Amino acid sequence: MMKAMSDAVPAKPLRSARIASQGYTLPGAKSRMGGLLRAAVAPALGLAVLVLLWQLLSAKNSAFPSPAVTWDAALKLFADPFYRNGPNDQGIGWNILASLKRVALGFGLAAAVGIPLGFMIGRFKFMAGMFNPVISLLKPVSPLAWLPIGLLVFKAADPAAIWAIFICSIWPMIVNTAVGVQRVPQDYMNVARVLNLSEWKVFTRILLPSVLPYMLTGVRLAIGTAWLVIVAAEMLTGGVGIGFWVWDEWNNLNVPHIIIAIVVIGVVGLVLEQILVAIAKSFTYEEAGN
Repeated sequence: MMKAMSDAVPAKPLRSARIASQGYTLPGAKSRMGGLLRAAVAPALGLAVLVLLWQLLSAKNSAFPSPAVTWDAALKLFADPFYRNGPNDQGIGWNILASLKRVALGFGLAAAVGIPLGFMIGRFKFMAGMFNPVISLLKPVSPLAWLPIGLLVFKAADPAAIWAIFICSIWPMIVNTAVGVQRVPQDYMNVARVLNLSEWKVFTRILLPSVLPYMLTGVRLAIGTAWLVIVAAEMLTGGVGIGFWVWDEWNNLNVPHIIIAIVVIGVVGLVLEQILVAIAKSFTYEEAGN
């Protein structure tokens, strides 16, 4: 009797081994494999369609470079991205760094002003009544419309471009931060009032943790807008920068370099956004990638 029972125990593992030998996979493993395939195949298929359309366009228009021609130009361009042959002839690496420096300065100034202002507008009704009409009036204005004002005030192209970045980056930070403060549950504020908490404790213990997801969303929107604006601003102001580099290559009728610059601008913008998405995910349990 005991021997018969011991012989019956391995039946289940043997059945699993037989199923595996016949080519069956568990449902969980199949779903994971499908997810990995979708994650790898779908982007590759989208890029393949883009390259195919690009090839068809270049075949119809001889002035438009093909993917192969652009690839060869990119290999030569990135073989030495940090060369310097004078103030107006520098590698694409120096131009990208110059644009990132302007974005960092303008974006940092906008964060230093916009986030505290957003907290005050959301916290105090008087501040909201004072600034909301101004924000509603100025927020829809194109950032490039502010560039002549910057040139008039600062008398130089570089600070004018930084000013354009500042003015376009500040609105998403103000608005999203203020909305986050206004959506803090009133029960929290009532408890703070009952406990007679100071304004600093209300800010650090209640407002900041609750508003952080909204604030980071505003920062993400602002960095994307800033990177878009700097390219256009540099086309108008000149100097070293990826926007000026694109315009200079157009004047030289070097279309492959223009296409390379478009790809580089997109990659840099994607990297900046993904960095902020990672920061947002580390500070909040909400789905920051959406």
